Amino acid sequence: METVGLVSLGCARNLVDSEVMLGCFKKAGYHIAHDPSLCDVIVVNTCGFIGPAKKESIDTILEMAELKKKGSLKKLVVAGCLSQRYADDLAKEMPEVDLFIGTGEFPKIVKLLESSPSFVRRGQGEVDCESTPPSPSPYQPKADPPPADKGEGIVHVGRPEALADEDSPRLLSTPKAYAYVKLAEGCRHSCSFCVIPQLRGKLRSRTIASILREVENLKEQGVKEFNLIAQDSTDYGKDLNNGTSLMTLFDALNKIQGEQWFRLFYAYPHGFPLAVLDYFGKGNIVPYLDIPTQHVSDRILKSMRRGGTGKEIRELVAMIRKKVPNITLRTTLIVGYPGETDADFQELADWIDEGPFDHVGVFAYSHEEDTTAGKLQDDVPAKTKRDRRKKIMEIQKKIAHHRNKEQVGKTLRVLVEGLRPLAEGPANLDLAGHFKIPSPLVGEGQGEGKIILQARHAGQGPDVDGVVYVSEGELGAFATVQITNAKEYDLIASL
Repeated sequence: METVGLVSLGCARNLVDSEVMLGCFKKAGYHIAHDPSLCDVIVVNTCGFIGPAKKESIDTILEMAELKKKGSLKKLVVAGCLSQRYADDLAKEMPEVDLFIGTGEFPKIVKLLESSPSFVRRGQGEVDCESTPPSPSPYQPKADPPPADKGEGIVHVGRPEALADEDSPRLLSTPKAYAYVKLAEGCRHSCSFCVIPQLRGKLRSRTIASILREVENLKEQGVKEFNLIAQDSTDYGKDLNNGTSLMTLFDALNKIQGEQWFRLFYAYPHGFPLAVLDYFGKGNIVPYLDIPTQHVSDRILKSMRRGGTGKEIRELVAMIRKKVPNITLRTTLIVGYPGETDADFQELADWIDEGPFDHVGVFAYSHEEDTTAGKLQDDVPAKTKRDRRKKIMEIQKKIAHHRNKEQVGKTLRVLVEGLRPLAEGPANLDLAGHFKIPSPLVGEGQGEGKIILQARHAGQGPDVDGVVYVSEGELGAFATVQITNAKEYDLIASL
């Protein structure tokens, strides 16, 4: 039986694709391993969005290729956005890679691998992941594109039209407490800095029935938090032309029995439906919204082709706060965009200093070919970009710490998601007076090796926000805790 390993890079949307590929391999009878040195086949699911992500992807591919020289690795496969964007060039430059597949081919990975030259399985699996007929969808992929032989690697990159659904095999890689659920794939916007429409295709929404069936499948696996993602969640359902929207989806999700959390990410601010705010904090929908604003300067927003103005963004955020006072808001920003002056940046920094958001992520602008902004002069020096990013993060750090301190003494509902060694916990974490570490969670000795539990409250999204550290609790279950201490981004609690 062949052993397969997968390295998933980039965003949560890419992670879902990785989990589907792992599910395909498992269904076809492959063994899945976490240690690359034990694998016959390694898949690197890449990100190709911005410069640093591309570098990380290439470095990872080269690192995995080293295993071929040792004789342990037979096949190296590169999938995802970098492959979709640069497969022909990569095939010429990286002969160590056997197979390149695009973002539309990932559900066919087993079939494509087994049809590649010189690949012979030691033991045939049960079925290929495509053998189960998919549920009806208006977005069925077209026929496989003919493979292109570019050097030693075979290239399978066609139009990105795949849309995984509840019938797609999926092997979760997240802690069992939570999972990501794709509402849609692709994007219909044309932001000047972004290549996502080229890499992921046009907007393709799933039906509500499909999403509900996947949620039920995940619930049976113990998942209690469902993080709803898309390239643009605001646009969910608009391409179906049948009344499907975030509101009708939330209506359906709130009918699901039991305790669970549904959290919305990637909601484009322009055109965001205010009516959907009535659902936040009610039923299963947690009062949390990720709404990437990118900037607030009118001049920069116009050049970014974001739609709307800085005034409209400010008013939207204020309206959200007014209608849902207890909501947690997250945003992402870009600094150093071409033509961003000191005044443009200061306007952004002043707005963030007002505290409109609880969580903020900041990217230094990456000049990308094949984008509208790529035709502009990248005139903000790299150091200035780094300094501006640092300043925004320092402003937000103070806001986050202040709001965390306001949580001390409160009782919160949290979801316990995993164990974490103290050595990997937050800097200067002082447990004295706050925890009694139960003996089953203590390693050999009473110093090194101690384990604490990591949880999150409704205002903390996985991977991107802070966490709550607790001393006791059941993994994968909800618990009620009292906050006893606050760090800049994380909280400490006791039952």
